[in-house]
Amino acid sequence: MNRTARAAALGAGALLIALSLPAQPAAAAEQPRIDLRVLVVTDGGPATAAIAAELDAQGTPFTTVDLRRSGRPAIDAAFLADTVDGRPRARFQAVVLPNDNPFGTGSAELAALAAYERTYNVPQVDAYTYARPEAGLQKPEYSGSLDGVRAEVTAAGEAGPFGYLAGAVPFEDNSPAVGESYGHLAKPAPGADFTPYVEATAPGGSSRGSLVGEYRHDGRRELVVTFVYNQYQQQFRLIARGVVDWLTQGVRIGASRNYFAVHVDDVFGSDDRWDMELNCTPGDIDCPPGQGQQDGIRMTPEDATYAAEWSERRGLPLDLAYNGGGSELYREENGGDDPLADQLIEDRSAFRWVNHTYNHPFLGCEQDTSKVPWSCAKNADGSTKYVSRTEIDDQVSLNRAWGTRAELPLDNGELVTGEHSGLRVLPQQPDDNPNLAPALGDNGVRWLGSDNSREPGQRQVGPSLTVPRYPMNVFYNAGREAEQVDEYNWIYTRKSDGGSGLCENSPVTTCLDKPLDLTTGYPDHIVPVESAIALGHVLSGNPRPHFIHQSNLAEDRIGYPVLDQVLDTYEELYAPSAPLVKPRMADIGAELRSRAAWDAALGAGRVTAYRIGDTVTVQAPAGVAATATMPTGTRQQLIVGTGAFGSPYAGRSSGWVSPGLLQDRVTLTLPSAPPAGRTGGGAPAAVPAARRAHVPPGAATYVPPGTAGHTPKSLPTGR
Repeated sequence: MNRTARAAALGAGALLIALSLPAQPAAAAEQPRIDLRVLVVTDGGPATAAIAAELDAQGTPFTTVDLRRSGRPAIDAAFLADTVDGRPRARFQAVVLPNDNPFGTGSAELAALAAYERTYNVPQVDAYTYARPEAGLQKPEYSGSLDGVRAEVTAAGEAGPFGYLAGAVPFEDNSPAVGESYGHLAKPAPGADFTPYVEATAPGGSSRGSLVGEYRHDGRRELVVTFVYNQYQQQFRLIARGVVDWLTQGVRIGASRNYFAVHVDDVFGSDDRWDMELNCTPGDIDCPPGQGQQDGIRMTPEDATYAAEWSERRGLPLDLAYNGGGSELYREENGGDDPLADQLIEDRSAFRWVNHTYNHPFLGCEQDTSKVPWSCAKNADGSTKYVSRTEIDDQVSLNRAWGTRAELPLDNGELVTGEHSGLRVLPQQPDDNPNLAPALGDNGVRWLGSDNSREPGQRQVGPSLTVPRYPMNVFYNAGREAEQVDEYNWIYTRKSDGGSGLCENSPVTTCLDKPLDLTTGYPDHIVPVESAIALGHVLSGNPRPHFIHQSNLAEDRIGYPVLDQVLDTYEELYAPSAPLVKPRMADIGAELRSRAAWDAALGAGRVTAYRIGDTVTVQAPAGVAATATMPTGTRQQLIVGTGAFGSPYAGRSSGWVSPGLLQDRVTLTLPSAPPAGRTGGGAPAAVPAARRAHVPPGAATYVPPGTAGHTPKSLPTGR
């Protein structure tokens, strides 16, 4: 939902946060009120939609005006500014336009915006505009496809809003048959006060031009973007943080970081293997009873040692979701010894550990597996037969006790049930097991893992909140590359090519042009695709964890190439000032909870934020923490003395702020003023209609399968 016009009165017990800003030259009584809200003017194009999505994701208030709607408000002086309690008010701290002039020649609305921006020093982003003198640029050196182009952040960009990037801004090229990006490369116009921040070389040529730059003219500042994009594309995800930082001059409500946490399920257990002849998994529910020979995949002590070494080398502690009963079963069958468990327990401090139930039973309805697909067993009266509260209790408590004896560093509030069972699963079980919530309460579970492909939203289950996890398309029933590729082919190829044909009628997947080679298909196709999907989640500031299975760390260790490529690519793209945040499950759950409360308050119009002279006030409902981003070095007023606000990230300080026990106000003191910008240049003019409309068919509309977090219906990720 767009956050539109969120002015609200301060209620009883509401949060008040005062942020001290450098005073302006005039006396305090003459200072205007400037609301910390962004005006987004859209014509329905993907570029403005992408910026709006970034503001929404960061928790930054904004108001949308859709130029396509006949009943929209006129953007005039009365809309942009008014008076509150006798004080002039600027209703927006920044403006986003679809291009440098979407209103047409001689527009009164553009004139009103220009006067407003000059008066209140409000910056403007031109989300996607043609390169021309009115935008501070010469005519393009090149116009056309930018697919596969490697753009670069300039020295000015590194010193300015894009300093969190390592330098490269590579453009995606996911499909040769689809035009994914389009833009114009141009040099600054003669005499224009224009600073390029991101440049590229024309494909097949040597001339360079600006793709993102700042144009200062007529007492105004514009960030001019000359390529089109959508919110999912990597090139936008890379610059999005800098665009918002430039737009808000580094002082804003809202924040964003890049997260990557990886859970490994079924540790100490054994996962059934995909049968490449039967195209199902013997021993599991997708094979008819009695068909095939069950063959388990289980890590070895050598795999455990490698996992610990890898975690230390990559700086990513894997979260091991363990089944203690799996180790006990192995000991019973192997003379009382379990070298794998011994090794993992010896290296326990290299990992984080999550309760995954004692021996991984299905904890929803009792399953009738006499047919494929399975169904819920029924009681005599026809009602669904559910696993009991006692059994759920035992599975949680026995595994916790096992982990305690092994001295695993546990957070007892975390739980991932086997296959996320107990939670509803369609179509067989449309409701949660009614015995689940009481059992969670019995065991003090606060954070319950869920499958993001089924339920992307966090929700309450008894005393617990869910933590949606992204299933990675590295299958639980594959320990070898050939098995992974064979199953991948079965899911993603047409019947005429020997596959299941499921992809032919799926709304979320597309079929492969031809089956992948069993030898080269994994490194050449699956690893790049799956790592790109995971990286897309990372770059969107989404804290949700990803999960694979212990089988993927065994045999060919097929999980590591995907994880390595995510980490390697991130290190190539980002400077050390913007490291990956790697939280454990409880911290992720708390972050999602805080975001949900903040977003609900914004959506209900119960948050306001504004600056008057040297202070900024944020008002929100009692109990709702506010998220903010401020210059590094900002100090927070405490009951006694001061302390640092937030923590550093990407050249700023950010975090959640709320009053102390005896406070209703938090004061932050900034170390320096936001950048004021320079002036110069001439007034902008209208973009010719033909140029405004010039987006080739398919440009900025291609979204690779899985980019938006979808998982194929047939994907066997529920384990």
